[in-house]
Formats: sequence, C-alpha cells, structure tokens
Amino acid sequence: MRLNVGRSVQGGVGVFAALRSAFAPLQIRDLRIYLSGQVVSLVGTWMQMTAQSWVVWELSHSAAALGITGMLSFLPILLLGPLAGVIADRLDRRRILVASQATAMLLAFTLALLVQTGIIRVWHVYILAAILGVVAAVDAPAQMAFIGDLSGVARVRQAVVLNSMIFQVSRMIGPVLAGLVVARLGTAMAFWLNGTSFLAAIASLLIVRAHQVRKASSGTAAGEFVEGIRFIRGQPRIQDLLAVTVLVTFFGISAMTVMPAVAAVALRGGADVLGLLMGASGAGALVGAVLLVPLAQRIPRVGLVVGGAALWTGLWFMLFSFSRTVPLSVAAMFFGGLAFPLIFTTASGMTQFLAPPDMRARLITTVLMVGFGAQPLAALAVGYSAQLFGPPTAVGINGLLMTLGAAALLVFRPGLRRWEVALPPEAGRSAPAGPGWQPEGAEA
Repeated sequence: MRLNVGRSVQGGVGVFAALRSAFAPLQIRDLRIYLSGQVVSLVGTWMQMTAQSWVVWELSHSAAALGITGMLSFLPILLLGPLAGVIADRLDRRRILVASQATAMLLAFTLALLVQTGIIRVWHVYILAAILGVVAAVDAPAQMAFIGDLSGVARVRQAVVLNSMIFQVSRMIGPVLAGLVVARLGTAMAFWLNGTSFLAAIASLLIVRAHQVRKASSGTAAGEFVEGIRFIRGQPRIQDLLAVTVLVTFFGISAMTVMPAVAAVALRGGADVLGLLMGASGAGALVGAVLLVPLAQRIPRVGLVVGGAALWTGLWFMLFSFSRTVPLSVAAMFFGGLAFPLIFTTASGMTQFLAPPDMRARLITTVLMVGFGAQPLAALAVGYSAQLFGPPTAVGINGLLMTLGAAALLVFRPGLRRWEVALPPEAGRSAPAGPGWQPEGAEA
C-alpha cells in the first residue's frame, strides 16, 4: 500500500497562507500546552549552555577545554542512541520526558550550587556535562516522537516546524539573557533560573495526554535498532537527509563550541559579546523557522532546498572567520543561522513522515546519532584547531568544509536534486506500518 502525497504543490499560495498553515497545529490543545511549557524550559536551557561555556573559558582560558565539554555533552547520544530509541518506542514517552526533565533540573541546581560556593572546577563541569548528555540522549528521541504523538501524522511536519520555532526563540533569547545575568547578577544565577524553568516543562507534561503507538517487544534492543537501519537502507532520501545533517552538525554546530574564545580573543569582549553572538545566531534561526521553513514546505524540490541551505550556512561561517568587529560578526552569525532550522526540521519532519508509526523514535534516534553523534569528534577537532590556528580560523575551516560537502552532495547525488515531495495539510493521513510500506516521493 502506498501513501500518495502528490508530486507538486498548488500555485498561488502566499506568504501569509503559508504562515497560517504553519501555525494550524496550535489548534490541538495538548500540543499547545506542551509547547508552552517548552518555551520557558528551553530559554533556561540556552541560558545554561551559554553560562556553562563561559565558566569553562574563565576557569581554563582553553579552546581545547571548550571542545572537551562539547564532546562530553554529545558523546552519550552516539553511545546510547540505539537503546534510547527502542526505549522511546516501547515505553510511555510522557513518563520518560517527566523523568528526564526532573533529572536535568537537579543537575542545573547542582551546577548553580558549585558556582555559588566558589568550589567549581573544570572537571566538575566535565562530569555534569557528561551526565546531562546521558539525560539528553534518552530525552531527545522521546521528545521528538512525542511531538508526533500529540499532533498526529497528518500534522507532524507542521508540528516539528512549530517546535523548531520555539527552539529558535529560546536560542535567541536565552544567550542574551545569560550574558545580562552573568554580567550583572553572577554566573550562578543563570543556572538557578534554568533549574527553575524545568518546572514549566514538567507541569505541561503532567497535563497533556498523547496517543502513542507502542512497539511490542519482539527481541533485543540491538535487534530492533537494526530493524530501523534496514528500513533506512531502503530509503535513499532519508540517507541524503542524514548526510546533510552530518555536515551541518559536524562543521556548523561544533563551531559554536569555540564562540567564547572568539568573543574574548578575536573581538576582545566578555560574556555580553558572547551572548550577542549566540543570540544573533538564534535570531537568524528564529527568522528562518518563522518565515523560511513554512515557505520551504511549499517548495517541491526538498533536496535542492536542504542542499542549498547547507551551502548558505558554510559561506556565512567563512565570512564570520574574517571579521574582527562585533557588528559584522553579529550580522554573519544572524545570516548563517537562517538555514539551521530549515535543515533540521526537514530532516526530522520528513523522517517521521516516512517512518512507520511504531518505528518513529528509532529512526529519529538514527538521525540524532548520525548527526549529533558526530559532535564529540567535531567538538574536539574544532577545539584543538582553534588552539593551533586561532578561533576565527577554525570557524573558517569548518565553513569551507561544510560548503564543499554540500556542493559534493548536490553534484554526486542526482536523486537528491530531483527529489520532490508535497504534503498539503489536508492530504496527511495515518500510514500503515510494515516492511513493504514506502511513501511516494521517497524513491531514488
């Protein structure tokens, strides 16, 4: 049985119609409540990430230490991904998320206490970053699949876009707030505020109800993960999405690891400048999520869109590496951030759309493992590259490699260039699960 999603989109759909369609999932009460809690929690999370990187820089003045922190944060996603995806398919995802959010809250309060008392050391941050990475490895596939549980398959791509908008709002506001809080109230306050923000997420999870199609246990976790890998082997377009995700996370997200060093060394600033750089990237991503992503979903050539977005990001990172002034650096971070949500929402949304319902979390975990699981090596590489060649040069090298990689994909993967998928909101409907099911538009 095949799910016909069409080969083209109807013309004449304006910007406002696209935006109105993008916000349509907010009519779903439980999704609306859940996303409201996420707004508060994610702002706090980005405050902590910014403040944590500043703490590491102040304690060590080492770009390599920043890279090690990034490595420890992402390594658990690579190591625990197969198990986390199977758990999220088998168990109640809402309960998983409540437990992970509560654990993250305790970790934030622990870091706040260590900083407040002045006993904080770099190795403390390393340990807490690694534990939080374990929590994130369990949380991420459950959280992304939970969006689909709340929205249903018909609205999953739009719901993923909305979640991305919230993520980017927090990514814009959180670092700026962190810079202000650290400069005026001290670093510990950023961690106290983040810990408190988890209460909103936990409260929203306790209120909502979701429809989850659980995977009946049919073997070992490794065997069920391999089942998901076999499905991906028959989906060349998911493979392409994974490749673009790797490029952007390995060379783009990893470059953010050394931003404290760029702010201090190249731009001669403090936590406030770091907050501006991170906030500018978040502002660009927010504009991309609110304006570009809804419009891009109306473009049938999905492959050209994601490939072009990766090219765009790489070019702006290269420009950023030449800047020695705050205004130009902020502008480059803004324009470079525009394409991030376009790539990640397309990869996540299309993977969930193409996946059988009882395999959704496992496939999302594969996206996270292949993409963000590359971060440990990428964080170390950019950290030591910044140590050897200087932080701006390290960012420029990453931008160049991202650009070349995206161009190679578009040239040597003609199926990616030709890929067309259209899913009007009214066209979505539940997809039957099974090894023989393949949505139209996913073919080579």
